[in-house]
Amino acid sequence: MSVSPAPSLQLAEYLEKLPGTTFRKLYQQPSTAFAIFRRMLPHLAKTFVMRILYSPKPILLSDLDDWVKPSHKRQKDQALSILRVLHIVSITAPSKERPQEMQLTTNFKLSLRLALSGGGTHNSFGVPSTLQIPPEIDIAFLDRYARKKWEDILHFVVSSVGYKSAGESSGPNKSVKELLVAGRLVDRKASGSVGITQAGFTFLLQEANAQVWTLLLLWLEAMEVNKMAGLEATDMLSFLFVLASMELGRAYDTNALTEQRKNMLPSLVDFGLIYIPNHKRSMFFPTRLATTLTSSSNSLRSISDGVAAATAAALQPGQSGAPSGSVTAANTEQRGSVIIETNYRIYAYTQSTLQIAVLALFTKLAMRFPDMVAGRISRQSIRQAIQFGITAEQIISYLSAHAHDQMHRTAALNNKPVLPPR
Repeated sequence: MSVSPAPSLQLAEYLEKLPGTTFRKLYQQPSTAFAIFRRMLPHLAKTFVMRILYSPKPILLSDLDDWVKPSHKRQKDQALSILRVLHIVSITAPSKERPQEMQLTTNFKLSLRLALSGGGTHNSFGVPSTLQIPPEIDIAFLDRYARKKWEDILHFVVSSVGYKSAGESSGPNKSVKELLVAGRLVDRKASGSVGITQAGFTFLLQEANAQVWTLLLLWLEAMEVNKMAGLEATDMLSFLFVLASMELGRAYDTNALTEQRKNMLPSLVDFGLIYIPNHKRSMFFPTRLATTLTSSSNSLRSISDGVAAATAAALQPGQSGAPSGSVTAANTEQRGSVIIETNYRIYAYTQSTLQIAVLALFTKLAMRFPDMVAGRISRQSIRQAIQFGITAEQIISYLSAHAHDQMHRTAALNNKPVLPPR
């Protein structure tokens, strides 16, 4: 399995590379048009779309100047640029004979109308199963299942530094491990072992939804290269948008899917996005990982913003981009759990094996108790972290973000930074 030399880890970057013919095909599905409208567009661009959605004829481009204050010209130009890049609108070329006009592209307009009105028989938002749902399958069960699947993936990334948590599972399936290597979140060494990369470290610090999209886009790019898999990236992406529009806890009919989409199900099971009962293979359940794919525009962060994401999530947990009830690492990392002493000793009050493993990337852990670990930052542990591609700035930002509340209170009283000056 391989991916392109510079894989796109953001949905926005991935979509920008697609040609217009691909967008026309994507927009044939109301679920796709609605998902892109919901997730990809800033508020001003959404306003433009809704103003002209039911317009019987193109509008003059100059009319937008009447809708937007002159002081917001930059936001207007940015909104138009996004709409054009995503092939949502078409704008005529400037000429002396006729003023420029703008209108929605045909497929996007028709599909968004259907999505908003609920018309048509397109089944774009999934076909509910008519079979009886097993009593043991409820939302809590699906959350536990998805959490286990996704944390297996995250633990594989962090365990590549040699830290093994007690009772550790066998990890994700082989195909998922190969995808992580191909996407350069981990590197395979000559000895056969794997080690985390800088991209892998910042992947761990990303908001939950962004982590899922990172892996899914690596999967899409791998399938584009591997034509033998029989999966078309355009239809794969369209099906992901379908999953995002489904209802958590509801069963959907597997037989209503096309053959290609049925072939996607095993990989989606490996990622924890869907659950298929062993005794009822004709139904599947989307998990919270799938139904929240388009829930937040804040998840469109690049990996270079990973540390900033961790800082924001730790300092303002109620305002993070993670959806409520997220089943990924976002809700296992505990805010304000780390104490750092001036002698470089670290005490972390946490039961999260994932957070402990992240600390093990740059700390020599010496003791572990039921609800606490202790260790020390040393020259050797920092050198090890640098070999993994982790920067000093990332380490300092992570420790600042997860510093104990007492450290924040002491720093505020003394008007000093949480960590010593750099």
